[in-house]
Amino acid sequence: MEDRIGRQKADAVVIGGGMMGVCTAYYLAEQGSEVTLVEKGEVGSGCSNANAGLLVPGHSMPLATPGVIAKGIRWMLNPESPFYIKVRSDRDLFSWLWRFRQACSAEKMHRSMEYLCQLNSASKQLFEELSARGAEFFFEKRGLLIVCRTKSNLEAALQEVKAKEKLNVRATVLSRQLLLEMEPALRDDVAGGVHFPQDGHIDCYQFVRFMAEQARARGAKIMTGTEVIGWETGQGKVKKLMTTRGEISADQIVLAAGAWSAPLAKELGLRLPIQAAKGYSLSYKKPAISPAIPMILSETKVAVTPLPGILRLGGTLELAGVDLRINRRRVEAIIKAAPNYLKGIKAEKMELVELWRGLRPCSPDGVPLLGRSVRYNNLVVASGHAMQGVSLGPVTGKLVSQILTGEKPMLDVRPMKLERFN
Repeated sequence: MEDRIGRQKADAVVIGGGMMGVCTAYYLAEQGSEVTLVEKGEVGSGCSNANAGLLVPGHSMPLATPGVIAKGIRWMLNPESPFYIKVRSDRDLFSWLWRFRQACSAEKMHRSMEYLCQLNSASKQLFEELSARGAEFFFEKRGLLIVCRTKSNLEAALQEVKAKEKLNVRATVLSRQLLLEMEPALRDDVAGGVHFPQDGHIDCYQFVRFMAEQARARGAKIMTGTEVIGWETGQGKVKKLMTTRGEISADQIVLAAGAWSAPLAKELGLRLPIQAAKGYSLSYKKPAISPAIPMILSETKVAVTPLPGILRLGGTLELAGVDLRINRRRVEAIIKAAPNYLKGIKAEKMELVELWRGLRPCSPDGVPLLGRSVRYNNLVVASGHAMQGVSLGPVTGKLVSQILTGEKPMLDVRPMKLERFN
């Protein structure tokens, strides 16, 4: 309800109009809560806009893995590498890197991987439920290919398969011949790969817009072009949000602003261990020879996603702070990667539809930050999903709605608690 112009009140305010925000607003509205979602741009204009759109209940891997530190040091010297850290004098960055290093042990990686598999499987089921209701969004379940050019990377992929077998996650190891039979668009000189049959892909921007409309149809208020510029707190609560369109008060606040969650939380005296990791994508008009199955190119970590009329190439992880400037060297690395794996892919002969970049919110251990703040008992944080934000959108929204309404969460949320790095 509106108290008067410029002042509003709701049961819950969701900050952020990306994947996490719209899914949270949808599930809250579905349960009958009076919800207001605020987004400083347009719905889906951030990291949910033109990413790879992969759903990965099978290929659920945290960024922090044994050996990634050594690779990262080498990659830091190469601006075209898959993982690049822009070294800068930043206390939060060094704190994050220290925690990231601690999360790279085999034991912690396996624990994170097991939990991410659970989250992703639950989220995939929610995608399927939405689709079964006749929802109009692009959703295909062709699985995901991990394509390797070298025997060493194929061996590394096989290690992931062995680890996933212990978690009862299905994966099929493919020889070169079997891989080419499954995906004829690949070059004949690939070494082999792995197929995760339970994985899928969506058009993320289309899905986010769809979920926002469904939330609105259930009574949610969507306020775009509305930036949070201040807070009023007291008695262990966030009492009001000051925005560019007036004050909003609410019984519950959900901070789901992606890479901007940490800067906003800092204004409340909270330090969220989240680093913005820039990624890029190039969307081309679909060429004559185009893959039908989404894939990850193992050596370069580039994702290839076939969408209606579009072939999207996405990749790189650039820890450079909240910085949306385009690094042409990083973009060129993606362009160079695809022709080494796919037939007939030459950037100069394809029609570019869009060059895009976005900021992924990364936690040190790859597991999201989701739960109530100890300092403000009416504030729930839902961020830090790294490269799996698309895949984890529905389950995040569902869990947050259950926390806010007092319902027992469908999964144990303790591994995501905000204080686990203290």
